[in-house]
Amino acid sequence: MTKNAFYAQSGGVTAVINASACGVIETARKHSDKIGKVYAGRNGIIGALTEDLIDTSLESNEAIAALRYTPSGAFGSCRYKLKPIEESTAEYERLIEVFKAHNIGYFFYNGGGDSQDTSHKMAIMSEKMGYPITCIGIPKTVDNDLPITDNCPGFGSVAKYVAVSIREAGYDVASMAKTSTKVFVLEVMGRHAGWIAAAGALAAEKEGDAPHIILFPEVDFDQQRFLDRVDACVQQYGYCAIVVSEGLKNPEGKFMSEAGGTDAFGHAQLGGVAPVIAQIVKDALGYKYHWAVADYLQRAARHIASKTDVEQAYAVGQAAVEFALRGKNAVMPTIVRTSNTPYRWEIGEATLAEVANVEKKMPADFISDDGFGITPECRTYLQPLIEGEDYPPYKNGLPDYVVLKNTPVEKKLNTDFDLG
Repeated sequence: MTKNAFYAQSGGVTAVINASACGVIETARKHSDKIGKVYAGRNGIIGALTEDLIDTSLESNEAIAALRYTPSGAFGSCRYKLKPIEESTAEYERLIEVFKAHNIGYFFYNGGGDSQDTSHKMAIMSEKMGYPITCIGIPKTVDNDLPITDNCPGFGSVAKYVAVSIREAGYDVASMAKTSTKVFVLEVMGRHAGWIAAAGALAAEKEGDAPHIILFPEVDFDQQRFLDRVDACVQQYGYCAIVVSEGLKNPEGKFMSEAGGTDAFGHAQLGGVAPVIAQIVKDALGYKYHWAVADYLQRAARHIASKTDVEQAYAVGQAAVEFALRGKNAVMPTIVRTSNTPYRWEIGEATLAEVANVEKKMPADFISDDGFGITPECRTYLQPLIEGEDYPPYKNGLPDYVVLKNTPVEKKLNTDFDLG
């Protein structure tokens, strides 16, 4: 009997996560003799737990194709971490109950490290509970911190956005520095890994180009060394442009922007490091400053997405279905770099056990000796990931993105599930 598939998006969304959804759904439709319908979880795994499923078969081929150039999560995402198996199996039992009711035999979970952990545990528990599910993780994270894969879909586009933004802001500040702002601080995402901050350095192609300083989570903040560098840049170039990762830490290892509290995954809730850094400069050096937080803009900017990123995001979604149809289980498609010049890549695979909850930080040899920039090796790695343009169609001067119907699947269970 042909089994249906369940697809869900998890964690922070990206400019290209829907391209992965497009890859999954389009590939499944080509194999309708083996995969029945693709049901999407409304708001991620929560949709499965609450039996709130979306029937993607009711969307036209044109609408599904348009996902390739539409940002954010078309079916809704969530930050919800399943409880450890040793604490409770209730959530896994509920998932199996829902999957049984809707004849679901394939589980495609599109997210980062926590999501790959969920996929891994689901593969284990479905076997133990006597209803085997083929579980394939699909990589996604702007933080670029999943192991084994060369890079993560979502990262290339946010990297491109950040590099473009700091270049343009640099031109702006340079033009006004004589009589106005002399220091500009751009805060970017990156809790523990400085990949996004590092990408800002791609904008600096020659001496004096912005950004002049990168502040990484991997390098403890040395206030005096930082202030000396800021002052030197202003004296030499007339201004100083800085990219700072939200996860910047002080020498005691505490986030400089920690606001208190934690998110749904247990991660420290961060406040805003850009104004902290800007105020340090103002207090010590007296320079007029401006700061900005890229925030959601960096991960939603599909209009300036990297073509490489779009192609890779689609490819891992396509590969996930192909892996499942070949009988693979508890694995994740990866991106394997086969050449730097010219840049070439192919799809590989990793077991979910190898990927789950493992965080890949910036290698030491990617950060310059002074801790404020990147090395040539890092530039070689990053450069191809932001290359190529893949503009969405425009209408009335704005990107023309798709909004799906997201028709609900009729519920078959009479029980509700308490998410706590």
